[in-house]
Amino acid sequence: MTVLRPRRSVLYMPGANERALEKARTLPADALILDLEDAVAPDAKTEARQRVCAAVGSGAYGRRELVIRVNGLDTPWHAGDVRAAAEAGPDAVLVPKVNSAADVHAIERMLADAGAPDRTAIWAMVETPVAMLHAESVAAASARLTVLVMGTNDLAKELHAEHVPGRVPLLGALSLALLAARATGKVILDGVYNDVRDLGGFEAECRQGRQLGFDGKTLIHPSQLEPCNRIFAPSGADIGGAREIIDAFERARREGRGVVTVNGRMIENLHVDNARRVLALADAIEEQRADVAG
Repeated sequence: MTVLRPRRSVLYMPGANERALEKARTLPADALILDLEDAVAPDAKTEARQRVCAAVGSGAYGRRELVIRVNGLDTPWHAGDVRAAAEAGPDAVLVPKVNSAADVHAIERMLADAGAPDRTAIWAMVETPVAMLHAESVAAASARLTVLVMGTNDLAKELHAEHVPGRVPLLGALSLALLAARATGKVILDGVYNDVRDLGGFEAECRQGRQLGFDGKTLIHPSQLEPCNRIFAPSGADIGGAREIIDAFERARREGRGVVTVNGRMIENLHVDNARRVLALADAIEEQRADVAG
C-alpha cells in the first residue's frame, strides 16, 4: 500500500547558503528542495553540491521529504550532481526541463549506474511547451518518477505569456499537466509565486491551485508556508463532512440500503473514496506536524 505523504508546501532552499540550510531544519514545510540550479552561481556549484549532500546525510530534517534539485541534463554539472545525489540518497532528485520519456529514462539509468537507493525517486520539472505536449509520456515513463513539478516561470517565458492574476495564459498548460499526472497516478505540484510581499495574491493562487487539483505548491520564501499549508490542508469542515459521508455510507450498507443521502445529496462510491482520501491526508498532516514539533 502506498504511503500518503503530505506535499502541501514544498520549499526551495539555496544549496550554497549554509545558514538557510540550517534554518530549514525548523521550518514547517512538508518537503524541502535543496537547490543546486537557479539559486547557485556557476562558481559555487561544486561547493553547494557538497554542502547539500552533507545536509541530506545529516538526519537533521525529521520526516520531511528532502529533494535535491540538480542542474539540467544539458549542463556541465548534471552528471556530477546526479552521481553525488545518488550517493547521498535523498528522497528524490528533481531534474529541470524534462521534456520527454527519453529524458526520464536517461535520468533513471544515471541514478541506477551511480548506485542510488531504490527509495530515491525522480521528480520531473515540466516547464516548456514541448513538455506540456508530452506530459503524459513523461509521467508514465518510469515507476521511479513519482512527482511532476510545474515550472511556471520558464513556461510563461517560453509562451511569451504575461504573469497576471488568475493565470489565464497558463491554464491550458496547467490542465494538460494535471491530466497527465492523474492519468498516470502521479503527484503534481503547482509552480512558485514570485512576489513574496503579496500574500493576498499568493493565497488566491494557492486556492486556485487547490481548486484545479494540485497536491501542493512550490515556494520560494518561508513567509509563504503558513497560508500554503492552511489552504492545501483539509479544513475542519472538510474533515467533518468526510466522516459524515463515510458513516452514512457504512450505516446504509449494514442496513441493506442501496441509496445513501447526506444533507440532501446522493452519495456514491466516488464520494466515499474522496472522503477517505481527505481523512488520510488529514492524518498524514497531523503525524508530520507532531514529528516537526517534537
